[in-house]
Amino acid sequence: MKFTKMHGCGNDYIYINCFEVEINNPSELSIQMSNRNFGVGSDGIVLILPSENADFRMRMFNADGSEAEMCGNAIRCVGKYVYDNKMTDNTTVTIDTLAGIKILDMTIKDNKVTYARVDMGEPILKAEDIPVISDNYPVKEKIDVLGESYEFTCVSMGNPHAITFVDDTEHFPLEEVGSIVEVHSKFPKKINVEFVQVIDDETLKMRVWERGSGETLACGTGACATLVGAVLNKLAKRKAVLRLLGGDLVIEWDEESNHVYMSGPAVTVFEGEWML
Repeated sequence: MKFTKMHGCGNDYIYINCFEVEINNPSELSIQMSNRNFGVGSDGIVLILPSENADFRMRMFNADGSEAEMCGNAIRCVGKYVYDNKMTDNTTVTIDTLAGIKILDMTIKDNKVTYARVDMGEPILKAEDIPVISDNYPVKEKIDVLGESYEFTCVSMGNPHAITFVDDTEHFPLEEVGSIVEVHSKFPKKINVEFVQVIDDETLKMRVWERGSGETLACGTGACATLVGAVLNKLAKRKAVLRLLGGDLVIEWDEESNHVYMSGPAVTVFEGEWML
């Protein structure tokens, strides 16, 4: 089976063209391929499939085999894959995901996609739709972890996120806190956790603990949710640069349409073959 390793801001996935091959057990395959010692090494796998409702469909599986609804960094790479491999000659494509159909506008250089802007849709703020067990709207919940109390602003961008603001992301005990919050009883489908340092109202520094994967270098939906959370807390303007460990994303929450837009790079690392 052929595969392509790609990343968006260091958020790396293995991409498989399911127009050419059928994957019978993607969860188990993701566990095997994602292993950074005995596999290819990645945050998970992404299947590129035909769609009846859009130009293409993507399914994504985390490194632990769980299926996720969406990933902003991964969907940019899907756009790059289908364009670079001549599966489309359109620079605007629609991708069907478990979080709905997303629209990508791609920037081309030397006949390859280098950058993409994604319409991520409207943020979800109702507790039951995120989902979070809470009576608050927008959801702001205090959770005690290891003797400390944190306030989390919860937002879904098709998948659930809990955002908290800290003084110093670099030295924050992310693994200890993130692993506990991910599986907290308030979150029936688990949750992705963002730890955010406000540099100024147009610059946010962020680290992320992703459910099913642990800390990753970037998370596109997490960056979108973070900007929404920062605006709701009056800490940022509606357009800002999100500084992640793997690079920068530009996020805009358009006031008129209520849609969130994410812009960032997409990079092919290498291609290879895997023995099924």
